[in-house]
Amino acid sequence: MSLTKIAMRFALKRPKLLSYDRYLFFGPHPDDIEIGAGATIAKLSSIGKKIRFVICTDGRYGSDVIGTDELIGIRRAEAIASAGKLGVDDVVFLNLSDGAFYKEEELFKAMAAAISSFNPDIIFAPDPFVSNECHRDHLNVGNAARNLACFAPFSSIMGQYGCKKADVKAIAFYMTAKPNVYVKTGGSIKKQFEALKCHKSQDSGLESVYLYLRLRSLDFGLRRLSLHAEGFRAYTQTEMHCLPERGE
Repeated sequence: MSLTKIAMRFALKRPKLLSYDRYLFFGPHPDDIEIGAGATIAKLSSIGKKIRFVICTDGRYGSDVIGTDELIGIRRAEAIASAGKLGVDDVVFLNLSDGAFYKEEELFKAMAAAISSFNPDIIFAPDPFVSNECHRDHLNVGNAARNLACFAPFSSIMGQYGCKKADVKAIAFYMTAKPNVYVKTGGSIKKQFEALKCHKSQDSGLESVYLYLRLRSLDFGLRRLSLHAEGFRAYTQTEMHCLPERGE
């Protein structure tokens, strides 16, 4: 490890993910937030944090059995019920088409408006730098979130998107291969699984997801001397640009 990295590790502390007041979670599809951060959300809700879910696409291609028009309504209802299991009653739908059948600029502007209207302290989104991530919706949402987290505090930039600035202090990526911050979640994983059970239209693949989440939670828990934990790649505003040594 270089001297610069060592010095910056002590000079710049990682975000304390339980210390904020307002949390905005972006999900590419109706079940992604719960998979990526469900146990953490249950814990945040239990300690009275203000939380909003923003689901970017309608999930219309999440089944080969149910027709797309019918599935949109089903997945919307499932998302609301699932959020409720985690203690969240504030769910916003951007209603863009699943499968990245939208212009990326359209997604970017819609996400900018969502940030402006809620004024979060911290944004959560899928990590767009995972090497094996192939889904364009995940990549598009993650990339838009990281750009907007940096731009949000600047009224002149946000004004170009017809939005007011937002005092975003940090971003945290879920579904990441390189976590640098962990949240001890304890028994909240049970609420995460209860939330995921609401996504009945996706039930055929959930058993493997449960197994994966258990293993990941135990792995991260051991790193934090806890039974269960979730890991995120998180950065403050200071770290978001010009500091390549903090990009790990």
